[in-house]
Formats: sequence, structure tokens, C-alpha cells
Amino acid sequence: MLTVHHLNNSRSQRVLWLLEELGVPYEIKRYERDPQTMLAPPELRAVHPLGKSPVITDDGLTIAESGSIIEYLVGKYGQGRFAPAAGTPERLRYTYWLHYAEGSAMPPLLLKLVALRIASAPMPFFAKPVARKIAATLQSSFIDPQLKLHLGYIEKELGKSQWFAGDEFTAADVQMSFPLEAATARSGLDSQLPAVTAFLQRIHARPAYKRALERGGEYGIVGGK
Repeated sequence: MLTVHHLNNSRSQRVLWLLEELGVPYEIKRYERDPQTMLAPPELRAVHPLGKSPVITDDGLTIAESGSIIEYLVGKYGQGRFAPAAGTPERLRYTYWLHYAEGSAMPPLLLKLVALRIASAPMPFFAKPVARKIAATLQSSFIDPQLKLHLGYIEKELGKSQWFAGDEFTAADVQMSFPLEAATARSGLDSQLPAVTAFLQRIHARPAYKRALERGGEYGIVGGK
């Protein structure tokens, strides 16, 4: 049976969601983050050398990276669903958003998380003002402007159609869910992003999304963590 190696509060939640949309039977092997470092446990390296989630195993294959997993699942189990037809403008948009999610949207979000942790990390008292100054400058001069730029771009694009690839829900919407949930939780810009907010409300209302949350367990991104 297909197995999802599921790390709590991670990108693997959207893999569970896609499997629920596809109606594919699967089992979950759970891993918990270290409460201090928030890193994945070393046991994940036994599945994939990088020790990160998401990872799936299926028919003797081990597949990592969200975009790769999504393409594999839709190709094998989709039966024409959740991806626009090849050669159409919608397919180009679909492919674009599959890659944009991790290639463009996530880097400033990761930098934001790093800056926040630097500012709050335990350190000698004399180093704290310097660390906090560096973190604050990094956020104000680069990270926050980048987040605002990307979220403004996404807001405009979602104004063209209710889903990322067009009028139909696709796996690109699954892929884009994590950066948007993380961005609205960390940026405080949700009141300025009605199209993004409406998109998140639509996906959170989907029965498959709710089933994935029930199976995956607590998902701190949705709660604003």
C-alpha cells in the first residue's frame, strides 16, 4: 500500500489532502518534530537520505519533494482529474504554479522563519541586541517587502479565476495551499488579500481537506503557528 511518511505541521499535509481528493487508499507513518529545534527526527533518513518530509513509498518507489509527489500521484491515480489537458493555456498555468510554490513563494517565508528564530534564540545577553537588530533589518529591508510583492502578485492572479490554473480545481491548488497558509499566518496581510482569503476559505471547506486534517492530526499552519 502507498505510505505517506508524514511529519507534523509540514508540507506532507497537502499530500494527504491530494490522496483524499483522489480517493487512493494509503497508510500514514508518523514522525514528530524535535520540540526544541523543530527539525524532523533522524528516523526519516532511513526513508530518504535528506531526512525531510514529504516522502511517499509506493510500489517499491521512494519519492520525495512535494511537486514531484504531486505529479506522480496525479499521473498514476488521477485518471484525467486534477490536471488540465496537455497543450492548453490552463496546463501552462498549472505547471507554473506547481513550480512557483516552492521555487519562488517559499524562500522568503523560510527566511522570515529564520529571522524570527534568530531574534528569539537563547544567547548571551550582550549578543541579543545585535542579533535582534540584524533580524529586524533583514525583515524590514528584504523579507517583508518580498512577501508583500509575492502576495500582491498572487492576489492579482487569483482575481482572474477562483483557482490557480483556471476555473477548475487542480493539484496546483493543493501545491499552493502550504505557502499561502504559512504566508497569511506569518505576514498579517490577510485583511488586504480578499482573493487569497477566499481561496483559503474554499479549500478549507472541501470535504477531502477536512478528512486529511482528521487523518494527519494537528496542523499548526492553519492555526497560525
